[in-house]
Amino acid sequence: MKFDLWRILFRPQSRMVSPLPGAFLMLACFSFLAPGFLRAEVALGEHGAVASVNEIATRAGINALKHGGNAVDAAVATALTLGVVDGFNSGIGGGCFMLIRLQNGKFLAIDGREMAPAAATHDMFLRNGKADSDLSQLGALASGVPGSLAAYEAAIRQCGKIPFREHLLNAAKVAEDGFPVTRHYANVVKHVAEDLSRFESSKAIFLHDGKPFEPGEILRQPDLAKTYREVARNGIGWFYGGAFADATEKWMRQNGGIMTGADLKNYRIEFREPIFTKYRGHTIVSFPPPSSGGVHVAEILNILDRYPLNKMPSNSPEMIHLVAEAMKLAFADRAYWLGDPAFAKVPRGLVSEKYAKQLAKKIDLRRATVVPEHGIPEKSNDDLFGKHTTHFSAADAEGNWVACTATVNTSFGSKVVIPGTGVVLNNQMDDFSAQPGVPNFFGLVGAEANAVAPGKRPLSSMSPTLVLKDGKPILSVGAAGGPTIISQTVLAIINVLDYGMNIDQAIASPRFHHQWSPNELKVENALGQQTFHALELLGHTLKPVESLGVSQAVGKNPKGKGLVGAADSRASGRADAW
Repeated sequence: MKFDLWRILFRPQSRMVSPLPGAFLMLACFSFLAPGFLRAEVALGEHGAVASVNEIATRAGINALKHGGNAVDAAVATALTLGVVDGFNSGIGGGCFMLIRLQNGKFLAIDGREMAPAAATHDMFLRNGKADSDLSQLGALASGVPGSLAAYEAAIRQCGKIPFREHLLNAAKVAEDGFPVTRHYANVVKHVAEDLSRFESSKAIFLHDGKPFEPGEILRQPDLAKTYREVARNGIGWFYGGAFADATEKWMRQNGGIMTGADLKNYRIEFREPIFTKYRGHTIVSFPPPSSGGVHVAEILNILDRYPLNKMPSNSPEMIHLVAEAMKLAFADRAYWLGDPAFAKVPRGLVSEKYAKQLAKKIDLRRATVVPEHGIPEKSNDDLFGKHTTHFSAADAEGNWVACTATVNTSFGSKVVIPGTGVVLNNQMDDFSAQPGVPNFFGLVGAEANAVAPGKRPLSSMSPTLVLKDGKPILSVGAAGGPTIISQTVLAIINVLDYGMNIDQAIASPRFHHQWSPNELKVENALGQQTFHALELLGHTLKPVESLGVSQAVGKNPKGKGLVGAADSRASGRADAW
């Protein structure tokens, strides 16, 4: 099969790009280029909308709106409830990035990312000179100091209408009453049951007579309900400097861990300056480091902004090839440059249009290329930025919008529950580069910029993103799925802005992902064998998968007033509106 269509020439250094006459008419004749769509849960409402991965959590967010709360209240109510009903993905033992746009037009980027304990060392996960992933993924050394509870409290204190204690008490009731285990929840527990069984407190909660819960059985978490109520009664100091901190230090001391009560007491959230870039005449607002996601969503879109993407059929081989090559360039930069900005020099030039122009010149539209190393943006030394996961979005009629991504990293994090608290601790220490060039759980490699250090925040792919048109928000989007979070977020934005899809279509559309290392293009099976064959002829090494993650989104109703929520059908997500 000859790819004469690849004779279409572009000039990436110019924003005014035109294909050869008639070329795209030829492309339209290829039947295999039509995208296949999955289904997405969608809801339309006048007062507000919420989308999350769980029906109970989404309902909690909508109830907050109905009881006088705003979008920030809805997001926090959703988050705390997700920590109960979706605790293998997120919870107060983990971290989050929360991006807020207030009705007055101001933005808040709340960094609730975990921090390495004070006793952490550069080589703490090396054994005999090699990185030992068991140490960074399971048990006492795997956890960073959790930050999500502090982030949620700060969001409500600064922007909410409903007292934080009420959100905690509502979520506590869900934990105490219990909820029917979904098939997905049961499958996750079954997959990690052996690791959970290594810790008595975890085994007692998530295994029933030593076996995983069956779908439909009721899971109750009285210890977690008690923790929520203690925080509601005493404030977050109970967690960060009181009984929870004491219990954590005791367990760590008994089990070879290094986290102390002082680490929890010294934890601080950070208020970051969001990243603002332009794409197709829209403003993209994303999260700065230690999120690599925000930087590279912007970097990829900056590259693509130089091409007439909407002239290429959605999910066609040439569209996938171009976007994948842009992803590859960005992820090469991620591996070298990105880290906690308090410890690493992360250049702002990564998100500049000038740098995007340089990168775009490296793309060959006729062939997949090897990217041997990172690029070097202008002023890289003096103009700097100051996994299993879940994303949820919320918006209200007053103009408050929230995009929040939260995580404990892999399923049930470190698999450790601090006895008597019901709190699952994260295994976020695996997001550091335990050894330069050695992949973590998600296959990501890193450099010294993301090495372990006391008090440092590990690099994250979490990419909560807001899209504005004429200064007004039209889309809140993000995803779960480790490094595919970045590609999922980019694709959702492309689908809306380049292809005019509704948000439910945008997140249901088949996905693909390239993270530079390993040098392979992951593609969802829904793209089809003919597309796979065309991509292979272009030089891509493919890795077909059933799913690349889960996205949630809220957007403006394109057909009139109101807001639309959309939840991904790749998981049992739920969107609701009021």
